Order: sequence, then C-alpha cells, then structure tokens
Amino acid sequence: NTDRVGMIHDGESRFSIKGKPINHFLGTSTFSEYTVVHSGQVAKINPEAPLDKVCIVSCGLSTGLGATLNVAKPKKGQSVAVFGLGAVGLGAAEGARIAGASRIIGVDLNSNRFEQAKKFGVTEFVNPKEHDKPVQQVIAEMTNGGVDRSVECTGSVQAMIQAFECVHD
Repeated sequence: NTDRVGMIHDGESRFSIKGKPINHFLGTSTFSEYTVVHSGQVAKINPEAPLDKVCIVSCGLSTGLGATLNVAKPKKGQSVAVFGLGAVGLGAAEGARIAGASRIIGVDLNSNRFEQAKKFGVTEFVNPKEHDKPVQQVIAEMTNGGVDRSVECTGSVQAMIQAFECVHD
C-alpha cells in the first residue's frame, strides 16, 4: 500500500531517532539487527537447532517453487523455460528440477546469474541481449519448436509475452 510509505499496517512507525519516525523496510524491517513486529510476523526457531544452519527463506523462493509445481506442473522429462533468475526464478527452476524436467532454460539479462542458477537445476542459459532475434525464437530453435512449460518471474510485460510465445503448440 503506497499510502503508508515505509510504515507498517497501522501507518505508524515503531522506530524513531531524536523524536523523528524512521520508516520500516518491507513493512517489518527484517534487515535490521533489532526490530519490532506483530507476533504473526515471527517464526519460532527450535532452541536445539544449530544457529549456523538455521536460515529464513524469503517468500520469493516459495513463490517460484509453488508456481512451477502447482500451476505449470511440468512432467518428468519435459522442458521448462524460466524467465528471470532472481529469488522467484531460482525457486521456479528448483520446482522444475524437483518435477524432473530434463531441460531447464534460464532467461535473464544478467549473465552472471547462470552459475548460481545451475545449483537450482538450470541446464542452459539465454541472455536476450546477446541475440539479434527475439528470445522466444532463440528458445524455439534450441528446443525444436519451443518448451513444454514456461514460468515468468520478472514482472516485465515483454518477458510475459516472450514466456507465453516460447511454449510450443
């Protein structure tokens, strides 16, 4: 909600410095060393869990994973294109890997993301900036007609169109 600009649900700040309110980042200030949040925003960690192994995963990973497994639903041996290799895209790639996709083509404007994406199952990478033709055409040529499924994880309208058009008939 843009009306609250950096404040939590009630429009107030729980932080101040020298009497001036400090805005909350992402509504909860989760990147602060200390913060004040509603009890619904807290995850209890088992005191026996080794703290060097405990990790809180952002919603991006589960969003991408869920989109692939519950909506795209690739079958074992199918091909999947994942547009955008940020947190959501890496989750989508992992979902394709879990489902048994034989080819997972990552599409991103940042070529540096490919190495990390391999850890999440991405087998091939396409950077649209490195081609003189539309990325959907590049993918169609790579796959002899297009992929079986695609998952768009950038929010870009252009990428949405490309993701739709790279799936074979």
